[in-house]
Amino acid sequence: MKDNGDDISDPQPVSKLAELTDMPVSPVPPAPVAPVAPVPEQAGPGGDVAAARRAFARSLGEFRRTAVLVPFDDRESLWTADFNGVRWICAFSDEEALARFAVARGEAGREWSYRTVLGARLLDVMVPMLPGPGGVALDAGSADGTLFPPVAGIVPDEVAVDLGETDGLGETDRTGETDRTGETDRGAGA
Repeated sequence: MKDNGDDISDPQPVSKLAELTDMPVSPVPPAPVAPVAPVPEQAGPGGDVAAARRAFARSLGEFRRTAVLVPFDDRESLWTADFNGVRWICAFSDEEALARFAVARGEAGREWSYRTVLGARLLDVMVPMLPGPGGVALDAGSADGTLFPPVAGIVPDEVAVDLGETDGLGETDRTGETDRTGETDRGAGA
C-alpha cells in the first residue's frame, strides 16, 4: 500500500486485551449487594484496631493536604510545647480553633500572629528543624485535637524516633516506660 509515495506496512494484529474490548457483551444482572456496616472512626476498648489505623491514615493524609494556622510566640518562633521529651508544633485548623486555644490559655486579649502552612510542610520540613524529637499537635486543647508524633510514616525517617517495629502508619510496639516529667511551653527557637 502506498500513501504519498511512502510504503505503509500492513496493519498490526490487535492485542488480545484489545480484542476483549471489541467483543459483544451480554448483559449480566448485578449481584445483590449486602448492606455494609459503617466502619467506626476510632477503636474503643476491645474495638477494631484495623479500623482505627485506617481512620488515622485518612486523618494524616487529610492533614498533609490541608493548610493550617501556626501561631508565633513572643520571640517570633513557631509556637511549640514540650511534653515528655517531644517538642510539639502547635497548629490549628481555623481561626476559631486558635481563638479557643487563646481563651483556654487566658491570653485572648493579646494579638496572635500566625502563618498558614501546609500540613505536609510542617511534618516534612519544620519538624526536622526542631532540636530533638518533634511532632505536630493539631487543635491542641480541643476535644477534636490530634497528635502527629515523631515516628516513621509520619515524619521523615531520619528524625523519627525508633520505638520498635512499625507497620508503616506510625503505630509502634511500645515496650518501655514513658518519662512523665510534665510540660512547658517554648518557642521553636528556644
